[in-house]
Amino acid sequence: MTARSAAVVGTGLIGASIGLALRQTGWNVTGWDPDDSALITALEAGALDASAPSTVAAIQGAALIVLAGPPRAVIATIGDLSTDGLVIDVAGVKDPICRAANHLDHFVGTHPMAGREQSGPGAASGALFRGASWVVVEDGADPDDLSRVENLVVSLGANPVRMSAADHDLAVAIVSHLPQVLAATLLGEAERHTEALPLAAGSFRDLTRVALSDPALWSELLGENRAAVVSELRSFALRLGEIADDVESESSVMQFLERARDLRRTLAPPVMAVRVILEDHPGELAAVGRALALSSVDVRDLQLRHGPQGGGGVLTLSVRPGEAEALSHALSAEGFKLAD
Repeated sequence: MTARSAAVVGTGLIGASIGLALRQTGWNVTGWDPDDSALITALEAGALDASAPSTVAAIQGAALIVLAGPPRAVIATIGDLSTDGLVIDVAGVKDPICRAANHLDHFVGTHPMAGREQSGPGAASGALFRGASWVVVEDGADPDDLSRVENLVVSLGANPVRMSAADHDLAVAIVSHLPQVLAATLLGEAERHTEALPLAAGSFRDLTRVALSDPALWSELLGENRAAVVSELRSFALRLGEIADDVESESSVMQFLERARDLRRTLAPPVMAVRVILEDHPGELAAVGRALALSSVDVRDLQLRHGPQGGGGVLTLSVRPGEAEALSHALSAEGFKLAD
């Protein structure tokens, strides 16, 4: 076993991003993916030092093994896994995976709370985990292995959060899985009313952004965490009924909205918006691209509002907290004016 040698099994968005981040911190990374095109793309993007023809070949001699496939693929891989290396997974549901890994001497379930709407290694970024919470599951894990994983998480720029598998699965049902279903439901409701979608602006786009995520992956995540998700959906449906009654009777609506506003203010902003004024000149977007490349920020969303008669407009770039200043400096260096 070679120190600082890692295997990434599954080179999609998260796996390739981990590969990039590991290599930036001095790890030698070998990868495998059942999709040859994903593996090639990850290699070309610099997420891997080498590719392997199989899982067995990828993990041979690896001190760290990262299982970065969908939950069911991870469970299948774990069942056949035999290694003395430290194994972690990064799937969005933890209880079934941790139970499947009981036979491994060194396994820690984890879940980085970071991602993008785009899927695949082409969207990967070594900066994806900066400032993000990264759940580290205590169930059945050796204390030394937990410490090693937490140190690894910190080295990739994330903040480790210890939880049990059950607590994790309930928490993500509320803050991740439920919003995914709500975004899809909102879009379905708007589709039923043909006059609604053309009016969709920033708030609707923000609320439904996650609906751009991979439907196959999300179908699997919802299925693997169905007990918690169904419970939360039914609870939420009851709460919506209560809110409908309050709105109808004009009772407690202001208090409800004030409480929501106060709670939202306790959260760190998920993104920071940088608004750049575009003139009606050739090459404006190319210059924005140069600024993005120079600042190396992770763009979470972008929206272009055209000016009257199509002349110029305002481009809003949403980036992670802490990256807005670097992007603003890079845009200013390209000669852009920023909107207030």
